[in-house]
Parts: sequence; structure tokens; C-alpha cells
Amino acid sequence: MMYPYCKYADETEVVFSHIMKNENGEEIIHVHFERPTQHGFDSVRFELPSCKILYKDGNYTDEEIELFKTVVERGLPSFYRWAREGGILSA
Repeated sequence: MMYPYCKYADETEVVFSHIMKNENGEEIIHVHFERPTQHGFDSVRFELPSCKILYKDGNYTDEEIELFKTVVERGLPSFYRWAREGGILSA
């Protein structure tokens, strides 16, 4: 299950997963950034809590990827809370 987080002005959409368990039994979440292009998508996927990049494809710049990493690092507690709650409640 993926939950919406936000959409940036450049059409990048950010979604995050439900809580999963890795091979060591640790709780993990995936946060995915994706932007449509003429030929598909630019994509980057991070794994929390390590904030490591699992997947990268397309033309995101190093600066954009660093910004995304900052978003997942700073939002780590909130992503876990929202995943436990079944997504972000919005008005």
C-alpha cells in the first residue's frame, strides 16, 4: 500500500509505503519520488530508517536527490506515524 504525501511544482509526486519488515525483521518504509517525462518517469526510492537509495532512474539532478534525502531524513518520525495511521488525514 502506498500513501500520498505531496506533489511539487515540477510535477514530482511523493508517496510512502505502509510499514514492512526487512529480512532482519526490522520495520522499514519506502518513500518514492516520481516525475513524469516525455519518455516515462524520473524516479528515486529511499528506504527508511536508513535513508539509503534503493532505486534511481531518470534525470533527477544530484541537488534534487539531496533535497529529497533531506525530506526523508527530517520526516522520518512522521512517515512512520502516518504509515501506522494509514496515511495522512487531510481536510
